[in-house]
Order: sequence, then structure tokens, then C-alpha cells
Amino acid sequence: MKQHIYLIAGEASGDFLGAQLMAALKEQSPDLHFSGVGGTLMTAQGLNSLFPMDELSVMGVFEILPKLKSLLGRIEQTAQDIIRQKPDIVITIDAPDFSFRVHKKLRKALGLDAPKLVHYVAPTVWAWRPKRAAKISKFLDALICLFHFEPPYFEKEGLEAIAVGHPMMESGVLEAKAQAEKNGSQKLGVFFGSRRGEVKRLSPILIEALRNVKKAEPAIELVVPTLAHIKEDVEAALSRVDLKAHIFVSPQNKWEIFKSCDAAIAVSGTVGLELSACNVPHLIAYRMNSLTAFVGRMLIKTRFAHLANIILNKEVVPEFIQENCTPEKIARQTLHLLNDEQVRVAQQNAFNDVRTKIMGHNQQQPSKTAADFILLQLK
Repeated sequence: MKQHIYLIAGEASGDFLGAQLMAALKEQSPDLHFSGVGGTLMTAQGLNSLFPMDELSVMGVFEILPKLKSLLGRIEQTAQDIIRQKPDIVITIDAPDFSFRVHKKLRKALGLDAPKLVHYVAPTVWAWRPKRAAKISKFLDALICLFHFEPPYFEKEGLEAIAVGHPMMESGVLEAKAQAEKNGSQKLGVFFGSRRGEVKRLSPILIEALRNVKKAEPAIELVVPTLAHIKEDVEAALSRVDLKAHIFVSPQNKWEIFKSCDAAIAVSGTVGLELSACNVPHLIAYRMNSLTAFVGRMLIKTRFAHLANIILNKEVVPEFIQENCTPEKIARQTLHLLNDEQVRVAQQNAFNDVRTKIMGHNQQQPSKTAADFILLQLK
């Protein structure tokens, strides 16, 4: 009988991780059967998603409230689907608010008869809510971490944990370096985020910042890589002020496009680390519901939002968060990134240190290391 793996991803970065993991698992064990929840990349690897993954892409305590009933329904639906299908292992990928609720339901309903329960991408207990390490150890069987410094936080609570390295390092980002050439006008990358709510909330600020940049640098070209599910929102935002941009939807040559940028403005998220790996000088911006921000400030233990800044414990990438997230401040810093060579070089030198740290000690591809670990769990 084929071994059955149930995978759950809740957003674009998790879909990428899940697809990489599925490919690595199939390479080692072609007869595996997959089911669960995922996006287009996991679907391309053979997953038939229980429902559209986009429904889970919500961030922020108070932003979740309008969709709470639907999300709770999806949690119950997912748990019941797992109970019905009886997979050998359940692997959730990031999206902890959704993932951990599914795991807890399964542990409560099935106890020791539950399938192996594994989570991929450790919660950032080193940054905020450190007590989560003890809590998740009560219902998870194992945890797959991205960074080598993370497992000890969970192992001391009795949870089996392994560090596999950051999956971005096997995505071709380093190899693409020599292929990307910058010609002609300066190019400014603009990254509106991966959630529709982020585009709606932040696009007015970013658009106004871009107008200010264009006034100072009329010849600049805007490069806007985005995702299919937010493409229309991004196009609508740009069209309101007649800002011409090259829009790329989930491009195959993603890293070459990133590296064609002389600088970038990015909504805070995974893309910040990707831009660091691509050696692109950039800043991040974010604004959330004021009540969510108030709660977050009480709970978060780290000074920074950008992972590069957290890793290096200093602000290498400028952060424009909440009240500092204004068009004027963003535009001013963007012009520095475009035109001040000292500012640009300082960032790029720091990115070299970041790349060294996120590659970790593991010489094997992260997805293969993760797949090896999963197959051991199935024995």
C-alpha cells in the first residue's frame, strides 16, 4: 500500500516549500500519495487541494476577525478530512495560526492513534512568544527548522527538531547572479506583498511614494514582480495614478528580474530575505491595523521586522513600520538607495554576511534533508 502524506500550506512561501519537499520526496520514493491544501506549485507536483489555499492568507489579529468564521470552518473541514483519509503523516508548512489548530484537533480527537504530526518552519520563539515552544511540543511529533540556531529552543521541551537550511538557497538565486545584467535606465523593484489585504492597505502609501520618486527621477523604470491572485489589485493600484510599470506574474526567471533592479521597495515579508540574497539594496514597509500593532508591540521581543536585520542584530535594511510608513519617508530613502553609493555598498556588504548565515552548516539541499527526515518518520 502506498504511504500517504497529507500536506498543508497557507500562503505563497509555504506553497514553494511544499512543492520543493514533494519533488524531493517523489525522487526518493516515487510511490508516495499526496493530499491536503496547497497552491499552484504544490498542485503542479500532484496535490489536489481540498480548498483554495488563498483563503488562508490572512495576517493580523484584527484582520482575521472578519474571516474568523470561515477560517474556523476550514480548520474543522481539514481536520475531518485527515481523520477520514487516515494518512501516515501530516506535514503543515508555516501558517502557524491555522496549522497548529489543525494539529491540536487531531491530537485531541485521535490521541496516540493520530498520524505523525510534523510542522515545517519553526515559529519564531526567539523573537516573540517564547512559551510557544513548550505548547507545540505537547501535540507535535517533530519540527523542521530553517535555521541552525532554532532546534535547541524546542529540543529542551522534548520535541524532536532538525535544521535543514533555508530553501531559497536551492532555488537558483546564487547561480542567477552572473546571468543578470543591468542596462539602460535605473530600475526600481516594487513588491506589494503576497496578500490581497496587504495590497489594499499599503498600495496607497507605496503609490504616493513612487510618484515622489518619479518626480525626482523621471527616467526610472518600475519593475513589479507579483503573484497571480493579487495581479488585478496591483494593476488597479498602478493604473489609478498612471504609473507605468513592467509587471511580472510568478516569472520563471524570477531571480534574474530581481537582480535587474538597482533598488527596491518591498512590503515586509519573505521577499526581504530574497532581495538580500540577490544583493539588491532595498527598504521594507508595513502598516497593519492599529490594534494589531498595539498587541504586537507588547508581545514581540525583537527590535526588527526584516530577517536580515534580526540575524545581524542591527538595522541594515531600513524599516518603515506603522507611523513611520509614510510616502515621504519611503521616497526619500528610496532615492538614497538609488543614488548614494556608500549606502548601497554598506547594505550589499552586510548581505554577504546574511547569505553565509542562512546557508547554515548543511551542504545538502534543504528540501532533500527535509525529505530524508520525513521518510525516517514514516519508518
